[in-house]
Amino acid sequence: MSPTLPPVRTRLTDLAEQAGVSTATVSRVLNGKHGVSTQARQAVLAALDVLGYERPEKLRTRSAGLVGLVVPELSNPVFPAFAQVIESMLTERGYTPLLCTQSPGGTTEDQYVDMLLEHGVAGIVFVSGLHADSSASKDRYHRLRSSGMPVVLVNGFAEGVDAPSVSTDDVAALDLAFRHLVSLGHRSIGLAIGPDRFVPAARKRAEFTATLERHLGISDPTGHVVSTLFTVEGGQAAALELIETGHTAIICGSDLMALGAIRAARSRGLSVPEDLSVVGFDDSPLIAFTDPPLTTVRQPVLAMGHAAVSALVAEISGTPASRIELKFHPELIVRASTGAAPHVADLAAHAAAAPVAP
Repeated sequence: MSPTLPPVRTRLTDLAEQAGVSTATVSRVLNGKHGVSTQARQAVLAALDVLGYERPEKLRTRSAGLVGLVVPELSNPVFPAFAQVIESMLTERGYTPLLCTQSPGGTTEDQYVDMLLEHGVAGIVFVSGLHADSSASKDRYHRLRSSGMPVVLVNGFAEGVDAPSVSTDDVAALDLAFRHLVSLGHRSIGLAIGPDRFVPAARKRAEFTATLERHLGISDPTGHVVSTLFTVEGGQAAALELIETGHTAIICGSDLMALGAIRAARSRGLSVPEDLSVVGFDDSPLIAFTDPPLTTVRQPVLAMGHAAVSALVAEISGTPASRIELKFHPELIVRASTGAAPHVADLAAHAAAAPVAP
């Protein structure tokens, strides 16, 4: 049950302070009046929710329809970040999101789609779903489109699927990380990446190969790339292999993998960034508070979520959105997990002499 509202004057003051707007603006929003920007209105609504007040009846608008949002498991913090942004923007547009999260051995993407169709959704947003797996059949998406269901794909371009596609520019992301490490004096740089069947991983790997030759004159990436899982354990296993071959810096395919790489370095008695520099990918929530704070390539989640929702709403309204993949430029966030390159010989000797942690 929602708490009883305090006296109006106190409520307006509290809401105005929380939302960062004037009490007059709060009053206009609560009374459903025009002349308030969308941003200010959302700030007041958010303040109502944060302070635990029930929204006035006049602010409870009728839903324009249900929209399915299918995301992978939520153990990787970047997926809840995408879900939160997309859900918020769908709500702003008047739609009610139905969140479907996958987990190993749980409900599959196809089962979720069947459920969403039974609920009569107006459209579906897929984030890093089977569309990103080059080995998976795309027939499921063709069937949805042939039935007229609006679909938007996020992170993982699916060639031939008649749907808008929104992605982070993986080529730019890899280049940003590589240039940063080269600028710090690193010449032995490794890549810890997920399976090649995933489009983002394949794109990063291809750019890493090209960048090795372009910047360091290394034409054969063998020994410099380790494919594993997009998990802490996967990152740790890949990093151990790259450390043993004398790499002084590792670019990882996710922040979770980067945390695993840091764990691997410590298990070998190495310090980050003094002995080994580590770069992640995503800039997941709370990643700035790791030890050390992680240098990473930030996905533009807010901009991508806005583009995905805008494309879906256009499709629902009967206005076809562009089928050209929208690639969003990422941002390098430099923190404390990267530093000047150590002497390679000293690093190799240090790693060889260090006891293996249990």
